[in-house]
Amino acid sequence: MELKQIASFQVDHTKLVEGMYTSRVDGDITTYDIRMVKPNCGTYLPYAAIHSFEHLFATYVRSTELSDQVIYVGPMGCRTGFYFLVRNMEPAVAIDLINDMLAFIADFEGDVPGATEVECGNYREQDLEGAKNIARKMIPILRDWTPADLAYEK
Repeated sequence: MELKQIASFQVDHTKLVEGMYTSRVDGDITTYDIRMVKPNCGTYLPYAAIHSFEHLFATYVRSTELSDQVIYVGPMGCRTGFYFLVRNMEPAVAIDLINDMLAFIADFEGDVPGATEVECGNYREQDLEGAKNIARKMIPILRDWTPADLAYEK
C-alpha cells in the first residue's frame, strides 16, 4: 500500500502562526485548524490544560443552538491547537462561535464538565487555569478574525 500525504501535512508549518484556518472542505463538512501556538518553536500546549480546554470547548459548542452542526472537537497530537469540524456552517458563524467559546472558557468557574472517573478516561489530568490561560491568549488573536483570514498563508 502506498501511503498518501494527508492535507494537514501539506501545510507549510514554518509559516503558520496563531489563528483559525480552513484546513479542508469535504462537501458540507469544514475542518478548521485552530492554531494556538506557533509550530516547532519549543512551546507547546500542556497536556492537562489541553484536556480541560477540550472538555470545555466540546461541551460549550454542543450546548449552543448550533450543536447539530458540530461534528468534532479535538486536540492536535502536536499540541499546537485543535481541530473543529462542522457541517453546513458559514465561516463567519464558525468564527463567532469560536470567539464565544473562548470567552466562555476564559471566564469559566466550577468543575470541568465530564471530568469524573465515570465520564473520562484520564479524569485526574485536568488544568482549568491552564485552559483559561489558553483562551485568554487566543481572544485578542481571533477577536477581529474574518472569513478572509481563514486562508493559510501560501
